[in-house]
Amino acid sequence: MATLRVPDVVPSPVEDAEQLRKAFEGWGTNEALIISILTHRNAAQRKLIQQTYAETYGEELLKSLDKELSSEFERAVLLWTLVPAERDAFLANEATKRFTSSNKVLLEIATTRSSHDLLLVKQAYHARYKKSLEEDVAYHTSGDLRKLLVPLLSTYRYEGDEISVPLAKKEAKILHEKISDKAYNDEELIRILSTRSKAQLNATLNHYNNEFGNAINKDLKADKDDEFLLLLRQTIKSLTVPEKYFEKVLRLAINKLGTDEGALTRVVTTRAEVDLHRIKQEYHRRNSVPLDQAIVKDTSGDYEKFLVELVGHGDA
Repeated sequence: MATLRVPDVVPSPVEDAEQLRKAFEGWGTNEALIISILTHRNAAQRKLIQQTYAETYGEELLKSLDKELSSEFERAVLLWTLVPAERDAFLANEATKRFTSSNKVLLEIATTRSSHDLLLVKQAYHARYKKSLEEDVAYHTSGDLRKLLVPLLSTYRYEGDEISVPLAKKEAKILHEKISDKAYNDEELIRILSTRSKAQLNATLNHYNNEFGNAINKDLKADKDDEFLLLLRQTIKSLTVPEKYFEKVLRLAINKLGTDEGALTRVVTTRAEVDLHRIKQEYHRRNSVPLDQAIVKDTSGDYEKFLVELVGHGDA
């Protein structure tokens, strides 16, 4: 369920490209025109606009946007304009270059994209960086994190609803044993998380809860300062209840201590055509404030207008 609102009659890519070109010409940039076009076109339409623009004006649309815009607004527009697989490849590559909490971004891409989408990301990564995503991630990580991330990125999960109850019971027991022994980096634990379908994992975790009296993520909070345990909890949450995972990312991004624009931009641009509707409902339920109102309170200018157009107003 996406929140993206595309008009009933969409102008041709030629018209859109012309309008965007007009927005860049003359005195100053017409940001309102850029927002009105790009926030109401889906990925396929944005790709056509990019192609048409390059053919007509001999310059990449992304280059023109880069020249005309600045700061957080620029980043949001550029990320949004990219084809989803190319956007994820860019975000993943950027994450391998940083030494901060960017492991979170790699995990997010590995766990919240469908198998098919993840495959497209890896193909886009090949094409753009002349290396494989797994290769870069393996090179830039080490220890337990590498042990978890590389298989998560390498897998092609079954996406259907078929599950095996005996398997769920068996693997819930394995998970419980490993966690009780504090063997958090055990191969079996990582194998279950990185290969099972999301439906099968949900069945296993429900069984874990019923059989052992605790949700698995509660048992993984044994050591609150353990970075690997934090990433394991993120893996489980984003694989099984992505809207709760993304709600938390947004809640931490929009807080009293100043906005984390990077996280806010990333969630809005990557989920607007996927499940932003569910994330908005979860956000409203958890924070008693609609997401668009929280964004308006915490951001300003063209950046605010752009995000609010993508998020939509209220709970619609």
